Amino acid sequence: MFQTRLRAVLLTATALSLCTSVTYAAREEHQFDVSVTIPTFEFYAIPADPEFVLREQPMRWNLVSSTLEPLRTQFDMISSAGAMTARLGYEPVLSNGNTTFALRVTFNEQVLTLFDSVVVSAADAYNGIRVPVRIDALPPAEGFEPGDYYGSVQLIFDTAAP
Repeated sequence: MFQTRLRAVLLTATALSLCTSVTYAAREEHQFDVSVTIPTFEFYAIPADPEFVLREQPMRWNLVSSTLEPLRTQFDMISSAGAMTARLGYEPVLSNGNTTFALRVTFNEQVLTLFDSVVVSAADAYNGIRVPVRIDALPPAEGFEPGDYYGSVQLIFDTAAP
């Protein structure tokens, strides 16, 4: 009788321990932010890949040609008020603190400067268009020096003056 009772107690304890281990299983939770920008029909100039302006864009080093591969992306453009212009907010460069080299920004086949350039015609702007953007590193006269380089590019868009 004692052995039967002991066996029943052990079986019950084993069953409870198995249930308890399931109760204390590992748990993971994740929280993240969600946002959206819904542009107006009147005017917008936004990257086709919204992440493009939110993260650092690495330029790849080409070992064969000893050059930097250009960055490429696309922008979606629309304006109900006419043609669209673009310009640089400042001269874009990459620098490591000692060495600096320039970046050339081409927007819809138009090289951008600090002055407005028409980059989308009124007809294309009214209907909406996706245009290519390319950013090239211009090699310094002495060539690219090894190092870690950083910089930024500021693009400014407006409706062209009538």
